[in-house]
Amino acid sequence: MQGMVVVATLVVIFAGLRAAEDILLPLLFSVMLAILTAPAVLAMERVRVPRAIAIVGVVLGVVGVLGTIAVSLGRTIQDFTQQLPGYQERFGQLLWNSESWLVERGVPRSMLDEIDVSGVLNTGQLMGLVGATLSSVVEILSNTLLVALLLTFILFEVTDFPRKLTAIFDDDGRGVSQLTEAAVAVQKYLAIKTVISLATGLILGIWTWAMGLDFPFLWGLTAFVLNYIPNIGSILAAIPATLLAAVLNGPGNALGVLLGYLVVNVSIGSFMEPRLMGRRLGMSPLVVFLSLIFWGWLWGPAGMLLSVPLTVMVKIVLEHREDTRWLGILMGPAREAEEAQVEGAAQESYFTEQP
Repeated sequence: MQGMVVVATLVVIFAGLRAAEDILLPLLFSVMLAILTAPAVLAMERVRVPRAIAIVGVVLGVVGVLGTIAVSLGRTIQDFTQQLPGYQERFGQLLWNSESWLVERGVPRSMLDEIDVSGVLNTGQLMGLVGATLSSVVEILSNTLLVALLLTFILFEVTDFPRKLTAIFDDDGRGVSQLTEAAVAVQKYLAIKTVISLATGLILGIWTWAMGLDFPFLWGLTAFVLNYIPNIGSILAAIPATLLAAVLNGPGNALGVLLGYLVVNVSIGSFMEPRLMGRRLGMSPLVVFLSLIFWGWLWGPAGMLLSVPLTVMVKIVLEHREDTRWLGILMGPAREAEEAQVEGAAQESYFTEQP
């Protein structure tokens, strides 16, 4: 009976989350923006700038940036959608020429028909996925007024949170300290991830422009957005750009575009990002995949984009409480579990040796 109650409760919660999508997505986006911009507000307050002026300045700056991105991206997607039928036709011709080249060299036509490459590499579906994902971003950004209002009220509450938390927790400041550490860790993750994603998008946007692709701004922004999805985001960003390069400029150009994506993502994603993030901000690939499925099912492409930041925030909060720390370790990669085990053994040894 208790299990049925739990299942029914979860069904109601999930239904409520889906029904409230239009409100919750801008709210979560505003919370992430507040986490990123709160240090700027606090820094201005420390140099005697009134809080209201500091918040208004930050919000106006955010609105200006988001508005510019939304307008530019909306126009680019519209132009890209108009060009898409032509790209699909040229891609079909490219496949036909490739199959004819293989048949001339002894590959049976029946084998190629069984493989059905055109069905596997469906440019309409791939480009449609990119368009749907970026359209979700535009939809969130188009709610600029709602995001600005939410961001303003959240920032006004930032400096009052410590006093409220102190009143809630009566444990000599330990609870406040744990939540403060969790908030700082979340802030660090979002800030570093945003800077890394921005660098990735900028470099790949310039690279696709240098390689002669249409809409380099679109491919740079796609790389920036999808870089928030670990493990598979960079792969998803490379596929449509590589296919377009093959359609426009041939296989050699496509190989060059793909090589650029590989170099950037390996150098930044495999070396720079782990060093900047540190060992406490990793995620288990299984947890990443499950979060993508769950949030994507719940809120579509926008949910997939927010899935990993949301899951990382949950993981960080869990890790900073002793009673839920095991869940945070379970959500992280194997190396975090090994390091946590070493730390636990060291602490146990330290306390054992004390007189």
